[in-house]
Amino acid sequence: MAAGLADRSPGLALTVVDQDPQMVIRARRSVATSPSVKVQQADVTNLRFADGSFDTVLSFLMLHHVIEWEASLAEVRRVLRPGGALVGYDLLDHPVPRLIHRLDGSEHRLFSTQDLSDALRAAGFEHAEVCAATGGVWARFRATTPAE
Repeated sequence: MAAGLADRSPGLALTVVDQDPQMVIRARRSVATSPSVKVQQADVTNLRFADGSFDTVLSFLMLHHVIEWEASLAEVRRVLRPGGALVGYDLLDHPVPRLIHRLDGSEHRLFSTQDLSDALRAAGFEHAEVCAATGGVWARFRATTPAE
C-alpha cells in the first residue's frame, strides 16, 4: 500500500510501521526507491511519536491482529493532530475470517462493526463511520479527531 501511495503521490511523506520484523523488511524493500517513505518497527499500542504528529493514519488489515486493538485506537488518536483522520479497512467477526485465522494460526481478535464503532468513540474520535462489506466479511472505517 505504501509503495502504491508513494508512486501516485511522490511528494507525500509517509511513515510505515509494523510490529513484525519480517514485515518491516518487506516494507523497506517495497519502498526502497521512495525517499519520502520511512519504515520502522513499532507496536501500535505504544507508538514512539509525539502527540499530534500525523495528519492521517491508514490501517489496512491490521487491527484484528492486535489483541488489545482498543488500545491501538487510543494510541492512534494520540498521534493524530486535531482534525486528523483514521482511515482503513479490516476483517470482521465472520465465519470466513475465523476459519482463515484458525487455519493459519495467527494471533487475532476479530470484532463487529458495532464493536469498532463503539471503540472509536471511546478513544475520542468523532464522526466514526464503519461500513460492512462483502456480506459482513470486512469493513471500511473512517473517523476524525476533534478540531481545535
